[in-house]
Amino acid sequence: MFAGRASVVGVAAGSGGKGGKFSVEELYGFNKKPKANRVHCGKAERADSKKESKEKEESVLASHILEAAKRVMERRRLEVYLKECDVTIEESGMAYRNLGKSGLRVSCLGLGTWVTFGTQISDEMAESVMTLAYDNGVNLFDTAEVYASGRAETTLGNILKKKEWRRSSYVVTTKIYWGGHAETERGLSRKHIIEGLRGSLARLQLEYVDIVFANRSDFSTPMEEVVRAMTFVIGQGMAMYWGTSRWNAVEIMEAYSIARQFNLVPPVCEQAEYHYFQREKVELHLPELYHKIGVGAMTWSPLACGMLTGKYNNGVPQGSRAAMKGYAWLKERICSDEGKHQLSKVKELHLLADRLNCTSAQLAIAWCLRSQGVSSVLLGASNTDQLLENLNSIRVLSQLTPAFIAEIDLLLGNKPKKTKKEARC
Repeated sequence: MFAGRASVVGVAAGSGGKGGKFSVEELYGFNKKPKANRVHCGKAERADSKKESKEKEESVLASHILEAAKRVMERRRLEVYLKECDVTIEESGMAYRNLGKSGLRVSCLGLGTWVTFGTQISDEMAESVMTLAYDNGVNLFDTAEVYASGRAETTLGNILKKKEWRRSSYVVTTKIYWGGHAETERGLSRKHIIEGLRGSLARLQLEYVDIVFANRSDFSTPMEEVVRAMTFVIGQGMAMYWGTSRWNAVEIMEAYSIARQFNLVPPVCEQAEYHYFQREKVELHLPELYHKIGVGAMTWSPLACGMLTGKYNNGVPQGSRAAMKGYAWLKERICSDEGKHQLSKVKELHLLADRLNCTSAQLAIAWCLRSQGVSSVLLGASNTDQLLENLNSIRVLSQLTPAFIAEIDLLLGNKPKKTKKEARC
């Protein structure tokens, strides 16, 4: 079964490059040519730059192929072992990805609780939605101490306790920053990170969360204090990993550098907003962090608070999120000139969805999943029909060819591009 791998290693040992091993480029035929002395500027320099860029892209592609091959091999090994042990795996249509470059496997679609749990929907509907998600292979459930003033965590915890699913079979994440009205009940001080997480665990009725997120950066707290506090809660068994939410690339890199300097635990993931009209961070900055330090992306609001479903094409309907108390900002955004321009794009995107025989929501979610470095896309669903529709976006992913993606980019007209300064870095 593993003869193929052994033969490759054997050949590499006999005639490979450095240390008897082939480089990624040599394995896949992307041999780099020696750089010529740059005597002339202008066209020659631009040609060299394009060649280097192409070689870099080919190298990245080759590394992706190797990673995919490695996962296939690991899967086959597991199947053989389980067959020998007379154990079977229940198959679902869900796909799983590593969270960044950590070993944690999460469903590519997760279930979020913002707006819905503890506020918009009843506890009974929340249980139905969560059960449907779990039965369809979703193993990631996201919440925060601030959602519905803690009621979202309470609802999630009650459901988990009632369902009695194996704790090892799912991943729970929560976010810390806004915990209360007192000055010491918000922010990322060591005090609030520890006390806030203890409060979340009590509401969730769990011994630990899998990931605790810093739910925005805190300029009043030194970065070293934040990293040390996150390392402490992990060391105490209150969390397995930690991540960031709505941090910029510089802040994430600073946290990583401090962790490496003082032998602390670095962040593994950034939670970021990502959809058709919010692209730059996830498509330009996070992929670079993924390749450099292994930080993955967990994205939220793939439907732009419902705007991409088409429900707001003819105004704000009753019962929608934009009509809810406390969401006047969303209504204002939809009714603004920019919002109206975006809604006109949504109508055109609907025609593209029709060509793939899917809904606008399914196309929008699949479009998010196709992005490099995205570990999981968080869904928000107020009923089971909506969730089932969104889960079926996975089948659309295979239909998103490069030509189709290019067509979407042309329609949107907002594909982010690196500046000359960023390209040189």
